[in-house]
Amino acid sequence: RGGGYLVSSPALSFRNYFGEKVALYFAWLGWYTYILLLAAVPGIFLFLYGIFHFNSSQVSKEICEANTTIMCPLCDQKCPFWQLSDTCTYAKVTHLFDNEGTVFFAVYMALWATVFLELWKRKRAKVVSGWELYRWDDDEVRIIPASDLEELALQLINDPNYKLRKYQHSYAGSTAVLLLVLLMIAVLIGIAHALVIYRVMATVIFTKSDSEFLRERADTLAVVTGAVLHYVTIVIMTKVNRRVALLLCDLEEPRTFCEREKIFTVKFFTFQFFTYFSSLIYVAFFLGRINGRPGNYVRVAGKWRLEECHPSGCITDLFIQMVIIMGLKQTLSNFVEYLSPPYNRTDQGHRLSAGEEEPGQEEWLRNYQLNDVNIFSLFDEFLEMMIQYSFTTIFVAAFPLAPLLAFFNNCIEIPLDNYKMVWLQRRMVPRRANDIGIWLQVLEAIGILAVIGNGLVIAITSDFIPMQVYKYAYSPCVLQNRTDIDCLTGYINNSLSVFHINQWGMGFDGQCTYQDYRNSDDYSYSVQFWHVFAARLAFLILFEHVALCIKLIAAWYVPDISLTVKNKHLEEKY
Repeated sequence: RGGGYLVSSPALSFRNYFGEKVALYFAWLGWYTYILLLAAVPGIFLFLYGIFHFNSSQVSKEICEANTTIMCPLCDQKCPFWQLSDTCTYAKVTHLFDNEGTVFFAVYMALWATVFLELWKRKRAKVVSGWELYRWDDDEVRIIPASDLEELALQLINDPNYKLRKYQHSYAGSTAVLLLVLLMIAVLIGIAHALVIYRVMATVIFTKSDSEFLRERADTLAVVTGAVLHYVTIVIMTKVNRRVALLLCDLEEPRTFCEREKIFTVKFFTFQFFTYFSSLIYVAFFLGRINGRPGNYVRVAGKWRLEECHPSGCITDLFIQMVIIMGLKQTLSNFVEYLSPPYNRTDQGHRLSAGEEEPGQEEWLRNYQLNDVNIFSLFDEFLEMMIQYSFTTIFVAAFPLAPLLAFFNNCIEIPLDNYKMVWLQRRMVPRRANDIGIWLQVLEAIGILAVIGNGLVIAITSDFIPMQVYKYAYSPCVLQNRTDIDCLTGYINNSLSVFHINQWGMGFDGQCTYQDYRNSDDYSYSVQFWHVFAARLAFLILFEHVALCIKLIAAWYVPDISLTVKNKHLEEKY
């Protein structure tokens, strides 16, 4: 824009106009979007596999045919007993993304995250080598980073009397900042607990409603409205988190802007991570596992019972949460982001048009009327992509279509970011850089969390492990040596426990069932419960060790820097 400046390379065009820092953002975003295809295709195949076997799952068949299985009420008052077959559709939907291929997809995504980072390092080395910035900020050969030296030079140019700020460190100050960070994290976790209480209360309200539609879908409606409320808290807490992170940065008194940017990035991303994922962590790993049993339920404030999982697992609840939050984040948030700048620009233009323009200053005035930018404008773009990358990797076992959704979003995000920076905002002050900075460490941390998160989802959230324990230890194929039936035949009845209704003091006898592995006489955990528990733990340890080994092998197998770039710099040194 302006001057008719044309270049053949998009990366070089961004670098010459915006500086290396912005150019590297677009280079990374384009590469990330391209590699997302390698994650989206297996996710599509996994989802299609679930669709093709939508009606053939043995577990779904048993739930749909369980017309005589009476389940215990989901609340204490005015909640009727219900038939397990009422949740037939829910069980079939669960099988779409909780099937035999989920484990392999989770391992694949752990490998994908590693390969993506290694390939980006190669791509980055090639790009910055063309800019002659490959060794510009090499911490291995410099005690003081080149970015700090460049900033010091700018300070001296702007103010010859500038006094040097030396490196300082205070253990007391660091301890205070650490305690404040932990306090903020505790507040964010408390908000997640408030969302849990809301879902508990919403389930009771919907169950007691006069509408049959609301009563039959009380659990699902509570999850959906809870996810929407979670998104609202995200919007509000994002502004709070930013202010708190800036305040904590001021307490640490960073020397330079680069140091301030790193400190702010770590704190703000940490707060945002807990804001986005605290509720998801509860749904994935605690929902239905700490609620107790009939006759001895765990209650909130001694009144409301905690939520329960469906007999086919809690993974659908996690899926619903991710779809709503990720969908709203990538649609509504972007809509607001790109809708507001033109209005701001127009309003500012009306305010300035009243003044007199001197000849030849029209272009300057038009540029001045664009929306202002601040030092963290590029930070916001990176943060948005890091949150998306977290959704795409950490809980991808529960939402295999997340990479596809992220790919479509980025195909729109790239031209919109381009349009926003060129036409709606003033130009950012160009800053030199040869990498994406602290964000690379954030990506590596997310990659490790992805291995842990997906391993926990399969071991705890999914019913994959209980099914395998039943299949190889308690099924008719093992106990009766039968080969003419599906080895999961009888799994649903085996995973349910019996409760004697007369212990409620209602004045009548009978039995109802609930999902758990307990003895029917004293309600203690059965032997099978401990078998399943041991299998979950063993799988978790095995999965994480195998996935981390694969990550290390992939990191070793794919060099960070291509031989072409290495040999080029070797020849230059020679």
